[in-house]
Amino acid sequence: MNKKFSDEYIAETIELASADEFVNSLPNGMEEISLERGNSFSAGEKQLLAFARIFAHNPSIFILDEATANIDTKTEELIQKSVDKISKEKTSIFIAHRLSTIVNVDKIIVLNQGEILEEGSHQELVSKPDGYYSKLYNAYYSGLVEET
Repeated sequence: MNKKFSDEYIAETIELASADEFVNSLPNGMEEISLERGNSFSAGEKQLLAFARIFAHNPSIFILDEATANIDTKTEELIQKSVDKISKEKTSIFIAHRLSTIVNVDKIIVLNQGEILEEGSHQELVSKPDGYYSKLYNAYYSGLVEET
């Protein structure tokens, strides 16, 4: 599909994706020319641009695999805002190890070595003290508290 988007529409999608600060900091803004495969951008910047593309094309379903992998905390927060915005009215599937990516989704399916161990909302799963997800969540966040 080859769509032609106006500059205004592109600017809107960049803002929706929380990528406007990054794009506006580029020497040529939206007109910046990237190296092949986006190699002039960091992993987080590429992911923000990918979200802008999702907003621009407005698919009814999308799959994100490790949307917050290999990025800094500030960019993760921006991406999380994008994920929250984009998944409100869409069918979206997130494959994630960082639990912060999936806390606000409707349904979490916990897999381990290809087997479904649990499923439910974040609140339902953390309320099971002996559950696999609850143990992961508590270990993850207690590790974060210890680091600060």
